[in-house]
Amino acid sequence: MAYARIDRISEEVKKELSFIIKNDLKDPRLSEIITLVSVKVTKDLKFAKIFVSVLGDEKAKEETLIALKSAAGFIRREIGGRLQLRNAPEFIFEIDNTLDHAMHIEELINGINKTKED
Repeated sequence: MAYARIDRISEEVKKELSFIIKNDLKDPRLSEIITLVSVKVTKDLKFAKIFVSVLGDEKAKEETLIALKSAAGFIRREIGGRLQLRNAPEFIFEIDNTLDHAMHIEELINGINKTKED
């Protein structure tokens, strides 16, 4: 039963965080396209690990990560107020490279198929 509560809180944090990043953060270092891949809140609600996917090169990813980390206090205060949590979680932002990895695998498979055809 407790896991269902954590899952619901994770989804609410993801929804509110998406809104905050889109509308409230005005940092020029943020990339134009940021996707929240997943949010994992710990059982004690002390920490929330946020996986983001950023469209762009490595520099854009790093700049976006730096901007999100610098806005973590503001985001924490906003989430705590909007979700009315007693203790708002501390946010840990990480870049999710799953999409890049999947594209690399697809290129390798296409290369193998191309050599078989020749």
